[in-house]
Amino acid sequence: SLPHLSISLSRSSFDSLHRLREMENGDERKEQLQEPLITSSSSSSKDDHQAVINGGHDRRVIIKGGDHDEEGGSLWERVWDESKKLWHVAGPSIFSRIASFSMNVITTAFAGHLGDLELASLSVANTVIVGFNFGLLLGMASALETLCGQAFGAKKLHMLGIYMQRSWIVLFLCCFLLLPFYVFATPVLKLLGQPDDVAEQSGWVAIWLIPLHFSFAFVFPVQRFLQSQLKTPIIAWISLVAFVIHVFMSWLLVYVIPMGVVGLCVTLNVSWWILFFGQFGYVAWGGCPDTWTGFSWEAFSGLWEFVKLSAASGVMLCLENWYYRILVLMVGDLPNATIAVDALSVCMTINGWEMMVPLAFFAATGVRVANELGAGNGKAAKFATTVSVTTSTIIGLFFCVVIMAFHDKFAYLFSSSAPVLQAVDKLSWLLAVTILLNSVQPVLSGVAVGSGWQTWVAYINIACYYVVGLPLGIVMGWVFNTGVVGIWAGMIFGGTALQTVVLGIITMRCDWEKEAQKAVLHVQKWSKAGKTELS
Repeated sequence: SLPHLSISLSRSSFDSLHRLREMENGDERKEQLQEPLITSSSSSSKDDHQAVINGGHDRRVIIKGGDHDEEGGSLWERVWDESKKLWHVAGPSIFSRIASFSMNVITTAFAGHLGDLELASLSVANTVIVGFNFGLLLGMASALETLCGQAFGAKKLHMLGIYMQRSWIVLFLCCFLLLPFYVFATPVLKLLGQPDDVAEQSGWVAIWLIPLHFSFAFVFPVQRFLQSQLKTPIIAWISLVAFVIHVFMSWLLVYVIPMGVVGLCVTLNVSWWILFFGQFGYVAWGGCPDTWTGFSWEAFSGLWEFVKLSAASGVMLCLENWYYRILVLMVGDLPNATIAVDALSVCMTINGWEMMVPLAFFAATGVRVANELGAGNGKAAKFATTVSVTTSTIIGLFFCVVIMAFHDKFAYLFSSSAPVLQAVDKLSWLLAVTILLNSVQPVLSGVAVGSGWQTWVAYINIACYYVVGLPLGIVMGWVFNTGVVGIWAGMIFGGTALQTVVLGIITMRCDWEKEAQKAVLHVQKWSKAGKTELS
């Protein structure tokens, strides 16, 4: 205190003031001891995230974040706010995925006008050769959903560009390792039982699709880079431009300049590279000034850790992607396989269109969970998961009811053959169940990606799909002689349903506060790793 004030105070008043200060200090120490491990303040600004890492044996992470307080506002207000954030990612993602899926459908439709052999060769090359590599590279790129999403939530913005460049390097090298599947496509397809003429033509088509193969290594990372920053509308706009160009080029190179199947391959190559150059052009020319600062040598550091996470992500998604491709191959070996394959193709086409919705929620959930965990907001990540699963399930129920209501009519969109229509009608209930399960399972996988659980989910997929589901489908289809219905039912209930239940239990039992601590420490570790190796 100032000298003239201390002189004027009596001894009793001085003692009273001293005791009052001791009581205030004691209350402050008590409040500090009661401070939770992860706290959230609704009065702070939205971008105010502060992480304090205490050293020593007991390391604690104290997070003071923005307006993520789960207790603030009514339940409906919180659901509405979270739904807006979710649809901000999911809405454009649905459009961009439908546009990409439609490019393949249009290519197949134009090939059908060229002839049966051309249609078969392009379909086989696109489904078997390209599809196999597409699933692996797409899965490996999903590692960015964990890393970029958590780094964006933790405000380590400069690391997003570094992560994207690392992903380009890893996926580009992986493309070279997968190149023999294209070069030796003909013997591979003959080994899989394809007729010689189809295998020869498909092998020739596969060579022309090599540029498409390498485009995946660059398109997938930049898409996830933008998604993690909630910049999905630009992806949708560029997808629209690529789709329009794809339709025009398909018509031009088939009817005006009759290049046949080669023209369709060139169109696919050009369309996918337009996706990359459009998205990267947006990034490089000022669209992401905080997260893209140019090319950096730091991208070449920490590659081994990045490879391990990318490999786990690739295996996780591949095991799901290949599962239904195996279903089609198994049905092809049944007696009277032509009708069965046609009916299953109709169902898989409808399922493929509808899957664009849950796959968009897969991406949106991964982004939301990763952002909140990176910011240290465990409760907000849990709430985002709940809203996403509920929303996707409601949409899945709607499509499930539509399929059951029009079970004997929707096949007319694809065929007028009475045997095919009858077979599709028998499979409609399996299609409805598949759509319902697929409205939940991808969202739970998105939670796993956002949380960095890819390795565990890969093991779960192996057990559910290939240890239980596939053998059960074989037994029900061949041993009990139930045909395509038994194979599909066994693979659904033994594989997809079991995996959904397991992931649901893991998600419900998750300690979100602990996951938030791990995410903050994980982001700091990865952001420092490159600097340590370069120094």
